[in-house]
Amino acid sequence: MASDPIVKEIYINAPPSVVFEFLTVPAKMLRWMGVRAEIDPRPGGLYRLNPNGRDVIRGEYIEIVSNSRVVFTWGWEEAGHSVPPGSTRVEIDLIPEGKGTRLRLIHRELPPETREKHAYGWAHYLERLKKISEGREPGPDPFADPQVRHG
Repeated sequence: MASDPIVKEIYINAPPSVVFEFLTVPAKMLRWMGVRAEIDPRPGGLYRLNPNGRDVIRGEYIEIVSNSRVVFTWGWEEAGHSVPPGSTRVEIDLIPEGKGTRLRLIHRELPPETREKHAYGWAHYLERLKKISEGREPGPDPFADPQVRHG
């Protein structure tokens, strides 16, 4: 049984086109989340991200609308994980607001026992996305293994 979806909203003082690139261009994504990214942002394309040097997230892109929406499935490659690859759904909407962007993230179909950990992770990474999109460096990711190089 899935828990209620995680819903996170954040205002980013940058246009949707800037934020969209940090969600869909591998080299830009790695500036705020992950140490390795294999992504093909088109419907049916691979979403594979190593966020910390130890774990791997895998899913598939469902919907891409340039500068406004990114939807993909999500799960962990680790055998026996309660959130297997592609078993949940992440929806990110970029809504123009003033000179910036209101980002709304909804993560659906998570098992109840994993909801709190994912909510914490999304809050952490969305703050990093906000910083990099606004032209500030988020600094080293405390979730990532410092021995692992980005690439």
